[in-house]
Amino acid sequence: MSLSAAPREFPFTLPHGYTDPAGVTHREGVMRLATENDELAPLVDQRVRENPSYRGVVLLSLVITRLGTKDQPDPQVIESLFPADLAHLQKLYREINGTELPGGLPDTV
Repeated sequence: MSLSAAPREFPFTLPHGYTDPAGVTHREGVMRLATENDELAPLVDQRVRENPSYRGVVLLSLVITRLGTKDQPDPQVIESLFPADLAHLQKLYREINGTELPGGLPDTV
């Protein structure tokens, strides 16, 4: 009997989406499971050292593999999202990883 592997990537649709400088709105994306390295990597980021609540933004930028046509969005893309979109991503992170977003975003759901 063959067991199929649990999914490691999860598609999502943002309520509002990210609008890029060209005016194109991106709502569809993919988030992957977080690794321990993902959880630790933000700790060396200077922005996180200055503002620990920024850790959630950096972490989301590591685990989101695609947002619309943008591969691996950077923290500036994540921080420009609407609060409802951030709440949606935080909820998805908790669901697929079974944990809270460390040092992360306020729970606005």
